[in-house]
Amino acid sequence: MFRGISSISLDDKGRLAIPTRYREELQECCDRQMVVTVAVNERCGGENGCLWLYPLPEWEKLEQTIIKLPTLNKTAGKLRRFLIGNASECEMDGQGRVLLPEKLRKFAAMDKKIVLVGQLNKFEIWNDDAWNAKENEWMGGDDNNDGLEELGSLSF
Repeated sequence: MFRGISSISLDDKGRLAIPTRYREELQECCDRQMVVTVAVNERCGGENGCLWLYPLPEWEKLEQTIIKLPTLNKTAGKLRRFLIGNASECEMDGQGRVLLPEKLRKFAAMDKKIVLVGQLNKFEIWNDDAWNAKENEWMGGDDNNDGLEELGSLSF
């Protein structure tokens, strides 16, 4: 399980160094094989400044869920085109680095400073400015409680 936030830098080739604390788990769970794609928001469009990085077995679970969606449903089609169409397989090298494809780096406006956010079964990779803006938005007390009823009796 991946949790926590790490501020890291992309190198000149567009590689990010996975923090040491995750490397062994990634070796064990997916033999360093991962998939990176655009992050999807609630409207099935891209989340500005964000990519998703999945260990391959978790990605394959997601694919099995998506393949069962109705083919003629417009939202499902949009999700498939956007999420699956932009997916790229990648491998963590011996130094713990992952190359982010140029197209995806451009999509998320990633240049040097990025933030890696553990999301249990995947990572979010954020452009540093986009992360700070989102964090400020979330901390701003948005009173929109849409979807909270779906969380049921979750308590903290």
